[in-house]
Amino acid sequence: MVQRRTLVQAAIAGAGSLALPALAQGWPSRPIKLVVPFPPSSSPDIIARLVAEPLGQALKETVIVDNRPGAGGNVGTGAVARAEPDGYTFLFTIQGPLVTAPLLSKNLGYDPAKDLAPVTLVATSPNVLVVDPKVGANTLADFVRIAKEKKGELNYGSVGNGSASHLAMELFKTRAGVDLVHVPYQGFPQIVNAILAGQVQAGFMVPGIAIGQIRAGKLKALGVTTLGRSASLPEFPSFVEQGYADFEAISWQAVLAPAATPKAIVERVANELIRIIKSNDVRAKMLGQYFSAAGTAPEALAGLMKTERERWAKVIKAAGVKPE
Repeated sequence: MVQRRTLVQAAIAGAGSLALPALAQGWPSRPIKLVVPFPPSSSPDIIARLVAEPLGQALKETVIVDNRPGAGGNVGTGAVARAEPDGYTFLFTIQGPLVTAPLLSKNLGYDPAKDLAPVTLVATSPNVLVVDPKVGANTLADFVRIAKEKKGELNYGSVGNGSASHLAMELFKTRAGVDLVHVPYQGFPQIVNAILAGQVQAGFMVPGIAIGQIRAGKLKALGVTTLGRSASLPEFPSFVEQGYADFEAISWQAVLAPAATPKAIVERVANELIRIIKSNDVRAKMLGQYFSAAGTAPEALAGLMKTERERWAKVIKAAGVKPE
């Protein structure tokens, strides 16, 4: 039987070298900025720095990681959308500012579909559902049963309205028919602390933040949100394995440029990044951060952004998530 592949999997499988038109004359002739709209040591910052140095070596010019955090990534993303499209400014971001922000922000100030040019999908990661061991759930089925018995009594943490951790839980609530109370926090470390303190009982987490507490037995992992077992967390079952067909809520990171950046430059950077991302060294380093290396053509990333936006728009509508 042939297993259904997601757009992400199909895009990765179809990635390859791009035919390049003539490059803009003399490019690059000065350092290139890779804007990360999140703070240093955040997961996009870590992955960006894995590719920035080898990209600079390939282009024979320095690539500087420029952290511009604020508004869940929207500040830095907007800055790149408005930047001069001369091939010296690129964006390295997660899906939030590209997919859910346009659906939930009234005055975003940029349109990802119009103001940004996709370059490549860099990496993907599962989310993992963790619960307080004191809840008494050893499986996803246990958690659903307990949540139904304690309707409206269990809380879950997320990193904010419309975040991947919020929408993943809203999707799960709809599919499982459970009622959990949403409590937003500033970041994943705060959610971990809240679960350990008994303030909330569950949350979808990025693996790197939660894995230490999971392996120490202080958090219980009930499943990952990839369609199959995750290469970075193979010990944990997927939601699909536990009866939730097609349940997928992955996190991903990508590189984009201002929309009018010359196509030749976009494709040159895409080609170099695809080669770097697929190298054994970078793949291994990404896996060590609980990310799976991707590397896709610009068109595949554009398709992913469109499909993801349509899919999460349905979840937002069904869950009644309100714009801010």
